[in-house]
Amino acid sequence: MTASEPLTLTEEYEMQDSWHLDEEKCTFIILAREPGQVITASNVLEQKMVGDVNLFFNDHDDPHSAEIEIMIAEPNYRRKGMGLEAIRMMITYARQSLGTKRITAKISTDNKGSIQLFLTQLGFVQISFSQIFEEVTLEKVLSVETENGETNPGEDMLDVKFETLELDLKDLDL
Repeated sequence: MTASEPLTLTEEYEMQDSWHLDEEKCTFIILAREPGQVITASNVLEQKMVGDVNLFFNDHDDPHSAEIEIMIAEPNYRRKGMGLEAIRMMITYARQSLGTKRITAKISTDNKGSIQLFLTQLGFVQISFSQIFEEVTLEKVLSVETENGETNPGEDMLDVKFETLELDLKDLDL
């Protein structure tokens, strides 16, 4: 969970639009959806935002590396698989569309649920622990270079294609 102030859905979309111009950030907004409900461009703003998942490309020594963060802000939507689905989608998008080869996650040691999620369901491994910041750093390698310089996807990554719903500021009722 981040320490940021709660934002309205419109404010979140405005922030995402500004991040769209920043090549070091990528965000997906997580919306609540009832079973069988289809979210379209015409009804997306009627949906309830429950969280977001973000990538930060802040390792200038390795431009193919990103840090991931997930937040399900609405307590009633936690532990329902939404975070897992959002992270899987972001990882797939990062690998297929952004050329990301490695993702790290820094998680507070108090957040046992997130640590368990990343380790047991997403295949991350712990690479460090900071006693000062009381956090663990977990990592997932998405692709590896072979001896002849080719890259292969990580062995447990699914070759999944999906469509995203992109909105322009003109679509927002500001």
